[in-house]
Amino acid sequence: MSGDRVERRLAAILAADVAGYSRLIGADEEGTLARLRALHRELIDPKIAEHKGRLVKTTGDGMLVEFASVVDALRCAAEVQGAIAERNTGAPPAESIEFRIGIHQGDIVVEAGDLFGDGVNIAARLEAMAEPGGICVSGRVQEDAAGRLDLAFEDLGEPELKNIARPVRVYRIALTQPGARAPGSTLSRDARASAERRRRAEAGENPSGAVLPLPDKPSVAVLPFANMSSDPEQEFLADGIAEDVITALSRYPSLFVIARNSCFTYKGGAIDVKKVGRELGVRYVLEGSLRKAGSRIRVTAQLIEAETVNHVWADRYDRDLADIFAVQDEITEAVTIAIAPAISQAELQRAMRKPPENLDAWAAYQRGLWHFDKANAEDNRLAQQFFQKAVDLDPRFVSAWVGLSESRARAGWMFGAAELAASMNSALDLARQAIALEPANPEACACLAHNLTQHADYGGALAAAQRALAVSPNFAFAHAAMGAALVMSGRPKESLAALETSIRLDPHSSLLAHRLLHVTMAHYYAREFEAAVEAARNALRSHPSFVLPHRWLAAALGQLGRAEEAREALEKAAGMEATFDMYIRNRPPWMRPEDHAHMLDGVRKAGWEG
Repeated sequence: MSGDRVERRLAAILAADVAGYSRLIGADEEGTLARLRALHRELIDPKIAEHKGRLVKTTGDGMLVEFASVVDALRCAAEVQGAIAERNTGAPPAESIEFRIGIHQGDIVVEAGDLFGDGVNIAARLEAMAEPGGICVSGRVQEDAAGRLDLAFEDLGEPELKNIARPVRVYRIALTQPGARAPGSTLSRDARASAERRRRAEAGENPSGAVLPLPDKPSVAVLPFANMSSDPEQEFLADGIAEDVITALSRYPSLFVIARNSCFTYKGGAIDVKKVGRELGVRYVLEGSLRKAGSRIRVTAQLIEAETVNHVWADRYDRDLADIFAVQDEITEAVTIAIAPAISQAELQRAMRKPPENLDAWAAYQRGLWHFDKANAEDNRLAQQFFQKAVDLDPRFVSAWVGLSESRARAGWMFGAAELAASMNSALDLARQAIALEPANPEACACLAHNLTQHADYGGALAAAQRALAVSPNFAFAHAAMGAALVMSGRPKESLAALETSIRLDPHSSLLAHRLLHVTMAHYYAREFEAAVEAARNALRSHPSFVLPHRWLAAALGQLGRAEEAREALEKAAGMEATFDMYIRNRPPWMRPEDHAHMLDGVRKAGWEG
């Protein structure tokens, strides 16, 4: 039995988070983070110090603060909320940061500087009930502060607090800063329902329950994951996974993701997926659960089309709880990288059910993707037509410009259906048009990186790929663009990590064969010919009609002296590849002279006599 003593003490605990954080990050990540850092530096941290508080930890959009006195905690909270409201006066909603604050006084456990126990849990539950710019406190706090501070307290009754066994009376502080409700305003007698409406309204999304129109791109709500275990501590892990998935999905430019605070209004209740879809105006709903047994947890997740209640995707994840934060990050990444392709596939199927004459910009774009994924000359021509239609219908549709750029480039370098230089120049112009519309859009940045690589501007390509990854770290297209730039610039071994990451992030991509082609080239340039043979064969297995790997397979086999296999691969390359002569007799602009000579050496060893 351990002889270590647990340190306990009575304290006032302040829990706070940013209302609508996922929405703000999704709209302007760099600007939001800069404004949040400035708030901490210029206002929040000085106020905490002024009122003798201790900042225990921050969690991205949230913070936990300990005070010795309830009065100090309330003064700090009220002054911070008032000052933030003044800063927000006149600022556009997209740039306004508002905190929700909960305060409780109770017994806490101190370990390695962090705080644990019911006191912390109750403060977190109170914070979730507060409206943006507001403060909710427990009955203990109200009793200690009443008559000592010039604040009005509104009694919300004893709403049920998740995983808090005993009843807790909750009060709302009636602040008078700009935009706050007047102290004399009335609240619903049903405190819990009132709190839920406030939380739903904080993102400006649908407090009335009326049906919202669907956005012009795939929309998803991530509901709080249910804690099915008997351990209330796992509630934080379940909530953390859902919150992290929301944040990760919000970085995908192709998705419309509902903010965390609106999603969490459904926490603890029976879920009617159709109703959620109507109230939040989303096509897809992700829900899940967490169950603990001993030192292991099982997380299940399922993606549902709200209107039909059809299951689009489902999976489960079993993990050891050795490092809770590592487990949270691992499951978040696994769920996120599975959901985005599942939604893309569902959207493709929806678009294909629409007659061509009734297509809107989004449906035309989806039709274009369907043809683009077929990877043959005729479908690529049709893809260009549908992408062009999407651009004509919505000239600010960045993804359509990207699709048009990529399919225009393919017409030249992959199918020989257009003169190479002309198709490359046109594709680059289209990529720059996408960047002009949204300079920080990761899809546009990755497309520009791909085009700059083809023009042998490797430095520019790497910079564009890095910009894409800075905004969307799990964007497979950006990792692939980074890998391609590294391969072509003479850094084949470095490229493998980026290429393998892109494949891991999107293992069922229609572009898998292209990424395996670049893996093949990386191994070939690095003189790893056995690995190049295996990668080329993987590419051909994944997409048999994609003929470009035959040439590299022939060259690698030639270098290995496997004459008969090399000759067979060379015959297929010469017979099937429309661009064979262009790549063999003429060096393409993205290939360095020494790399082209190395390829020719292998092809000659395979039996080519040119």
